[in-house]
Amino acid sequence: MDHQPIYLDYNATTPCDPRVVEAMLPYFTQYFGNPASADHQYGWKAKDAADEAREQIAALIGAAAGQVIFTSGATESINLGLKSIAAKAGHIISCKTEHKAVLDTLAYLETKGLSVTYLDTNESGALSPAAVEAAVTPDTIAVAIMYANNETGVIHPVKEIGNITRQHNIAFFCDATQAVGKINVDVERDNIDLMAFSSHKLYGPKGVGALYTRQRRTLFAQQHGGSHEFGLRSGTLNMPGIVGFGKAAAICALEMQQEAQRLSALRDQLEQTMLQQLPGASVNGGHNRLPHVTNLLLPHPNAEQLLLSLSAHLALSRGSACSGLVQQPSHVLKAMGLNDEQVYRAVRFSLGRFTSGNDIDKAMMYITHAILHGEPAG
Repeated sequence: MDHQPIYLDYNATTPCDPRVVEAMLPYFTQYFGNPASADHQYGWKAKDAADEAREQIAALIGAAAGQVIFTSGATESINLGLKSIAAKAGHIISCKTEHKAVLDTLAYLETKGLSVTYLDTNESGALSPAAVEAAVTPDTIAVAIMYANNETGVIHPVKEIGNITRQHNIAFFCDATQAVGKINVDVERDNIDLMAFSSHKLYGPKGVGALYTRQRRTLFAQQHGGSHEFGLRSGTLNMPGIVGFGKAAAICALEMQQEAQRLSALRDQLEQTMLQQLPGASVNGGHNRLPHVTNLLLPHPNAEQLLLSLSAHLALSRGSACSGLVQQPSHVLKAMGLNDEQVYRAVRFSLGRFTSGNDIDKAMMYITHAILHGEPAG
């Protein structure tokens, strides 16, 4: 078997857990029915499996099964949620460090007459609830703020924001793609009305995601052609993917607390070693971050060149994997006040379920040697 680089890009995507793959396999060949086929056992079996997966996913986020709408992924969920909100004219409050799936959707909606306020963060990437409160106007219909940032891991004060939206009787839309399955997310506790997330970020398959909705009647279908998913998302359900998504959610519900502690210790070890051995290195982001993520400003003039030189040994990224093949300077880091020279020195490390202590030791060795000596070790 060919040597595989150490994978430290879990925020981009996660490998399927073998237990997830095992659960999915029968739904390709043995239980291949369409859950919309109501007249025979193949369809009944598929429907039962979809219902079970919906319950597993709902349990992970503190929701009811009927509040989970299956989609092709978080991007579709974001589009369904935000475009449904924008069916009513008005004003939305968001943030400059949101994922491009949110920012691009909001930019499109602005061309249709929606008004959007994009809030600043502080230099640590943190958003102030007071800033959200101050931005509310009589025309405000929703707040769209992510749960945790995909580039820095910074966790926003979601519960406080939810309290503000509830007090003003406006909708709270949350992109929780990086948070669900990694930390405790509870839509009731946090007063979230709409929430997007995806299977492939929590060790499930690609091509399937979900939109949580507190009230289905607030949604408007974006594609038509049938009454699938309560009439809100037409198209035959991806049953292997949905079964895998459900299994992945069930595993996260059981294991994520212990896993978060393990990954936090490895992440802290990585940070401390880098800061000690590489003068001038620093962490982008405050203390309240996802346990498996760190974004480091390294003393190297070009992170892209550094990562290319290490590509045989390490799989890392400079930021979001969803901004296209031609990467631009990170809008997240620039919104936090970093200049172009600093942004081009930033590297995101995101650890995961299959990251070992040995992986971290090797990664630190490769990176420090490459920066200090101008070439990869070994």
